[in-house]
Amino acid sequence: MELFLLSNGKLSGESELLGYAKSHLLAMIARRGITSAVFIPYAMIRSDYDQRAQDLAQTLGIKVTSIHHAESPAAAIEQAECILVSGGNTWMLNQMLHEKGLIVPIQRAVGERSIPYVGWSAGCNVATPSIRTTNDMPVRNSVVLPALGLFPVQINPHYIDAHISGHMGETRDERLAEFCAVNPSESVVALREGSLLHVEGNDLRYFSARDQGFKVFRHGVETQEYQDTQALSPLVPFTCH
Repeated sequence: MELFLLSNGKLSGESELLGYAKSHLLAMIARRGITSAVFIPYAMIRSDYDQRAQDLAQTLGIKVTSIHHAESPAAAIEQAECILVSGGNTWMLNQMLHEKGLIVPIQRAVGERSIPYVGWSAGCNVATPSIRTTNDMPVRNSVVLPALGLFPVQINPHYIDAHISGHMGETRDERLAEFCAVNPSESVVALREGSLLHVEGNDLRYFSARDQGFKVFRHGVETQEYQDTQALSPLVPFTCH
């Protein structure tokens, strides 16, 4: 199994999509000899699918085809060398994965055939057991369907711990603490922008382009920040570095 779970697709001031993770992705592509990828754009609501595929092709130097052109989306996944899953609205994305019959094909491609999965923002969210820790509004009347479950712990991408003076709504920390209070057996990995988790085989590593750590939220446990994945050892079946 190989997963790249990115908090976001582009850093502020960055012109290139996935630019902050480019060296990691190009190394994987070269190591595996990948020449093409299937792009899943369903999270995107106000952007052009084909333009985004072109942007990805330019970054990665391979052919990228949007799955919305496929007569059989499931067959496209079965034939894919690499799976790219865009950010956008997580509710829309998860619903469409179910409607298009892609949950099991993606699980099999990644879990059984070791096809690499690269997901950012919403694409990162749906790689976890559920989308309950997304930041997005449920723009469709969607039930909370299971997600892909490729990574065994909930993730909150685009994490920010800033508190705006005068703002009386919940902070992100408060919302994640509420999730853990309602679901005390579950934990949440909070990824700041410009960071990613990389699973390669049995190994789990963390990278931040801004040299920032990630946080782990657990019910009844003080939230701390970490620079490597060893804190996740009790939560995942991987060797943490």
